Amino acid sequence: MAQFSVQFCPTDQPIILDLPSEELWSDEPPLESDLHREQIDLLIRLVRFHWRDRSDFYASGNLTIYYNEKQLKSRDFRGPDFFLVLGANNRDRKSWVVWQEEGRYPNLIVEFLSDSTEKVDRGLKKQLYQDVFRTPYYFWFHPVTLELAGFELVQGSYQPIAPNDRGHLWCDPLGLAFGILPEPIDPGISYPRQRLRLFTATGDLVQLPEEAERQRAETERQRAEAERQRAEAAEARLAELLARLESAPDEA
Repeated sequence: MAQFSVQFCPTDQPIILDLPSEELWSDEPPLESDLHREQIDLLIRLVRFHWRDRSDFYASGNLTIYYNEKQLKSRDFRGPDFFLVLGANNRDRKSWVVWQEEGRYPNLIVEFLSDSTEKVDRGLKKQLYQDVFRTPYYFWFHPVTLELAGFELVQGSYQPIAPNDRGHLWCDPLGLAFGILPEPIDPGISYPRQRLRLFTATGDLVQLPEEAERQRAETERQRAEAERQRAEAAEARLAELLARLESAPDEA
């Protein structure tokens, strides 16, 4: 999705980036729309919450990946809309610098298509992720048209991932599947315009923190209501039994 600009030194030679990782800030342009920004945020939040008890991964989005230590800034970096790296320290970063991360590239990349970027996402980036990054899983999703496609790296080339009977596309690095949620499950707390979600192998929706909290609260409310009804029923039975006992001498 990112657009890339060429920056030159006074000598009109490409800038060479050979800096410590802590000085390499991400160099991504503004996102194309609120829709794209919210979809990236949604996916990051889903993964981080689902793996909240883990510390061996890094999930981010619209963040520059520097992958050549003698970087030509006009050419050798990319900023995927979403990416996941397994086996990484889960800490905040200014960018992902491959040579400072033990040579690790993303295990999963997702690009969100738009009219201005889909040609690059389908072509140049797909080729780069296949041939240079060797990223095992690559997906793209168009938030407007709802086009969803996924690819698995098989013997060096991307092969399409077939959808299951629910229309979901499996992703091994996540142990989850990507799928399109037709409507928000709760317009009050969910993203009403965002529809790419994650699902378990059995088809259950992976929840956002607020969705899980709402479900927990609803479960507690139902439990409390059931307990109240049981208590009222017990009181009614006790009152009936007392009434019978009180009337027993008269009946005798």
